[in-house]
Amino acid sequence: MSIFEQINRLFPLWAILFALVAAWQPEWFTGFAGQIKLLLAIIMFAMGLTLSRYDFLNVIRAPLPVAVGVVMQFSVMPLAALAVSWMLDLDAALTTGMVLVGATAGGTASNVVTWLAGGHVALSVSMTLTSTLVSVAATPLLTLLLVGESVDVPTGGMFLSIAQLVIAPIIVGVVIHHFLGYQLRRIEPMLATLAMAAIVVIIAIVVGLNAQRLATLGPLVALAVILHNAIGLVGGYSIGRLCGFDKRVARTLAIEVGMQNSGLAVTLANQFFSATAALPGALFSIWHNVSGSLLAGYWKRRSLDTDDTSAKKQPSTP
Repeated sequence: MSIFEQINRLFPLWAILFALVAAWQPEWFTGFAGQIKLLLAIIMFAMGLTLSRYDFLNVIRAPLPVAVGVVMQFSVMPLAALAVSWMLDLDAALTTGMVLVGATAGGTASNVVTWLAGGHVALSVSMTLTSTLVSVAATPLLTLLLVGESVDVPTGGMFLSIAQLVIAPIIVGVVIHHFLGYQLRRIEPMLATLAMAAIVVIIAIVVGLNAQRLATLGPLVALAVILHNAIGLVGGYSIGRLCGFDKRVARTLAIEVGMQNSGLAVTLANQFFSATAALPGALFSIWHNVSGSLLAGYWKRRSLDTDDTSAKKQPSTP
């Protein structure tokens, strides 16, 4: 295992460590608030560098599990975010931040966690790719639908921002991968480290911007984030099994639905709403990597019954 792979496996530790440092010395990070958009573009570009045309073909070859996963992504998670916000009586800014987390695509770290959990990595990549493309329209529209009555949602600006920050960097990365795929495969762990570092810095910036509010808002938002993430993980696995998918596919659905692109949620909240609205995304970035890693470790120790006779149907997967 390379040094970069060892660093990447400690992702949750780095996220927690930098968040604590930012809460202790917020001024070390708040000056970089204007760089959040650039950092997200770097994450998406690094993701694009790992994708090939075959990843796109996988979506066409096995559309059913991908379609089920994407539908859950943009139904279970945004609705769960709104329900948890109502249950905990969060204010408008925090509710907006929760809905933004729920309405974004699957997180890039989900592919690594799927691999660690013994899930279907090709399916995970296909779902992340598809949900990311769908998010260009789904994220602004869902945000408008769910919180548009309480806050002003700049739908047009969000469309343009997601296209610039997500789609464009991915396309550039895929084009480069087409010509330099062999060379890039040798440095994929390094690319993952770059993306991880960018996510960790985004978390630190948002925590720093909210340092004064953490004492009062932190515990409540943390509870909301934990509940939201748990609903995604449990719902993804349960619905996957109810659809008749085998355990390997169900594990993948759980991780894809439960782990969000919270970096995008943070960026959009910081750009169009407020630093407070970005707090749920920052805490989600920390927690979903911790919970995902713990779940992956648990599942890795349990055997996969891919011939489960209780499954109603076994869809072909990429």
